[in-house]
Amino acid sequence: MDALPGTLGTSASLALRLGQAIFSVASLLFMCLDVPFYSYTAFCFLVTVMGLVMAWSLTLVMVDAFSVLIKRPARQPGIISVVVLGDWVLSFLSLAASCSTASVVDYLLCHSSPFCDGTLCTRYQLSATMAFLSWSLILASALFNLWLLAIL
Repeated sequence: MDALPGTLGTSASLALRLGQAIFSVASLLFMCLDVPFYSYTAFCFLVTVMGLVMAWSLTLVMVDAFSVLIKRPARQPGIISVVVLGDWVLSFLSLAASCSTASVVDYLLCHSSPFCDGTLCTRYQLSATMAFLSWSLILASALFNLWLLAIL
């Protein structure tokens, strides 16, 4: 069986995982560098979830890189099911975190809160945007691997 593009162990999967890691790190940097994010629960939730996404994506980057180097993708149903489950859970969590952060920022901007002065809310918006982009790549990975799991 030929390797499906985007499934675990392919170069497309490696690119998707690198994108997830880059966007989650960018989201963390926009949220955490010199910004008091801990004032709202939604911001703390985003930081927690993006930290989980970063660790998950970097772990799977190593698995994909190893599989691409030895030219033998992992095709065991148990491994693929764990990856699919992890992708789906993190997909839902990252969507929830990015949407909750975006809604809190929108509320703060609409009510001209003193908490959002200058570029602070812009950084929160950028962080939510990077989290949303990370979610889209996680969802793509989850769908590709779910497709592979159905074939196996």
